[in-house]
Amino acid sequence: MLSPSLLRSLLHGRWTGLAGTFVALCLGAAVLTASALLLTSAGPRVPARYAAAPLLVRTPGTPGDGNAFAENRPWSPETVEALVRALTSVPGVAAAVPDRAFYAQAVVRGGPAGAHEARGWSTAALAPHRLVAGRPPVRAGEVVLDRALGLAPGSPVTLLTAGGPAPYTVSGLADGPGPYVSDGEAARLGGGVRVIGLLTRPGFDRAAVGAAVRAAVGDAARRVAGGSGQVLAGPDRAAAEPAADARTRWIGMQVLTAMALLGGFVSVFVVASTFAFRVTQRRREFGLLRAVGATPRQVRLIVYGEALAVGAAAAAAGALLGAVVAPAVGGVLVAAGFEPASFGVRPAPLPVAGAVAAGIAAGLLGAWSASGRAARVRPLEALRDHAAGGTPMTRVRWVAGVVSLAGGLALAAASGSAAEDALVNDVLLAAMALIAGLTLLAPVVLPALVRVLSWPISRPAVGMLAARSAMTAVRRTAATAAPVLLTVGFAVLVTGMVRTTAAAYTAGRAADVSAAAVLVPDGAPGLSDAALAAASAPAAITAPLPTTVYGDRPLTALGDGDLAGDEAAVAEWVARDHGWRKGDVVPLTFEDGRAVRLRIAAVLPGAPAEVLVARDTVRAHDPSALTPEAYVSRPAGMVFPGARTVSVADRAAGDQAEEDRLVWLFTLLLVGVSAGYSGLAIVNTQVMAASARAREFAVLRLSGATRRQATAAAAAEAALVTGIGSLLGLAVAVPALLAMRAGLAQKSGADVPLVVPWPTVAAVVAACLVLAAGASAIFTGKTAFTSVRTPSRPSTCADA
Repeated sequence: MLSPSLLRSLLHGRWTGLAGTFVALCLGAAVLTASALLLTSAGPRVPARYAAAPLLVRTPGTPGDGNAFAENRPWSPETVEALVRALTSVPGVAAAVPDRAFYAQAVVRGGPAGAHEARGWSTAALAPHRLVAGRPPVRAGEVVLDRALGLAPGSPVTLLTAGGPAPYTVSGLADGPGPYVSDGEAARLGGGVRVIGLLTRPGFDRAAVGAAVRAAVGDAARRVAGGSGQVLAGPDRAAAEPAADARTRWIGMQVLTAMALLGGFVSVFVVASTFAFRVTQRRREFGLLRAVGATPRQVRLIVYGEALAVGAAAAAAGALLGAVVAPAVGGVLVAAGFEPASFGVRPAPLPVAGAVAAGIAAGLLGAWSASGRAARVRPLEALRDHAAGGTPMTRVRWVAGVVSLAGGLALAAASGSAAEDALVNDVLLAAMALIAGLTLLAPVVLPALVRVLSWPISRPAVGMLAARSAMTAVRRTAATAAPVLLTVGFAVLVTGMVRTTAAAYTAGRAADVSAAAVLVPDGAPGLSDAALAAASAPAAITAPLPTTVYGDRPLTALGDGDLAGDEAAVAEWVARDHGWRKGDVVPLTFEDGRAVRLRIAAVLPGAPAEVLVARDTVRAHDPSALTPEAYVSRPAGMVFPGARTVSVADRAAGDQAEEDRLVWLFTLLLVGVSAGYSGLAIVNTQVMAASARAREFAVLRLSGATRRQATAAAAAEAALVTGIGSLLGLAVAVPALLAMRAGLAQKSGADVPLVVPWPTVAAVVAACLVLAAGASAIFTGKTAFTSVRTPSRPSTCADA
């Protein structure tokens, strides 16, 4: 039975090694906690504009809709009117307010500013927003704006709409984003209604009101065509979030999932390497224990006991650190556009408790393989030099290393034919398997690498000592090279993956464009009809106008000037899925909720959208539709309301710059998780190695070596280990990148260059070198200075 007093005596005097293990587990728990809090906080939120409405009635989802980011089919104006009458008659309902929105943006100081969705004033009560000056809008041409815009009641203002600039008068100011117009004007200019907010009377039980509202909606569905709806209450109101926010959240989930997977892998990898390194350092100690009668089971319990004791404290500290860091990471995700503006970290005990448990489990998992190696130490090991670490390769390590390496290569080869959305994950998994395989097989390849890399420095005594030390202590060299391998491998992989992917999609971006310039939005979400007309004068242009139409599911549509008002053209795959043929007349519902019967004039094999209709038809049924961009013959540098012209080359460069900004933010997040943690692990392993070599440095000092020479030898060995880890990291990343390049080339049908940002890679390697050599030199100098005083002190179980 393992005595607690024995465990305490073993722990006593091992604070340097325990501190290294504590740091590894603490950082792992912090990564897991932050990732868990961010993931659990990434769910949908109740939109702020419905915060004061206890009940919402929303249009039902479209049956068979495979696109999770499409808006629901809107109600028609007649259906909305019938639903409002039915809901207003429910006892306890004070008001039923249809949420009608359309594009409108105030022009302040010569450019669009503030929010760009206008609503009727009655919907302000759903937010709730209140007047702080002036009066509500009661007639056409009046508007209530956000007081933050700095305008005064009674002043004129221009609202930029989908049709163009329109004059308005500021009737009042609100304590929240607008603009708000009169309800009549919102009904005239707004599109379809998808949400009706309900305000309840004081004193009524909301559960009873909700039940009555559901009954009223059910009755309306039986009496009115298309009158069905979904009643949302409490947290369920989050289902009414905009589709754009849902898509942004989905992107954020991909980023957070990648961070969690990468952070979890790095945590377990570093913790397992740390425990394995500690067992290698303590072979003489375990040999002494075996010599005095300790059983293999007791040795295992010693390792597990240390892992549990240190892991519990480290996991608790790491959970606290992760909870503190998570809001800052969430702010970065929002600023980068990976999460909507409503995102915020929600404090929750369950993710934190789960991260603490996972941190302790990671410690025990890391100790599992190490405990088996410790239990296999024979009593004779007490008489051997523990620096060599025993036999570097066991049968289990051989098998595991070969299987991991083969699996990684197989995954890399398979990723070349993976689907586009699975390509990145497959490449990451391949790299993880290759890292595990090369780490396990490192003792096999280390001697050759040491000979090659140490040849330039083998002449001086310091270089020769560093090379011989790295060659003799194979396990120590492998353990200290592992964090460098991890850091360089993932840095090369992630940065190369981003650059290679970008190169695959930039070729030919501006090719085959004969226009003089591109008309792009300037402070607005899109181009108005007036901006298009001004930029294309004297000859009008017919830029496609995007919208969404609804058949049995949402369909992307473009307004095209070549079609008549009662015609539509459909993509070949859409016609095949729906059984449509040329000449068929099909009903399509537009954004205002009205159904229009259109004749299919053509079935197109290479259509730019699923459905093409007349541009005037889109404008008639979608008053907020905006054109993303248009190619014009006017020169670059011209400015129009909410728009400007730029050259084709500048537009392509701007698109690439924005894409680069997003992908590099993604890169920094992933590299920060892996390289940041691994960088601390580099320092950790160097400190542990220096503290365990006190007797070796004492012998060097007694043999005539100066403190400076001992420090230089240790720093040279750290630099040698950094070079080995960097080469192994490249050996991990290059096969995965080549497989990804092949997959991208196959999908794009063009030659895709392999782009690796070598300056970034060099910076990462240099950082590893500075961390490793600096930590080794500092702690070796301290150890060599103190250990020489008592070189012959008898070894004990605490310092063997």
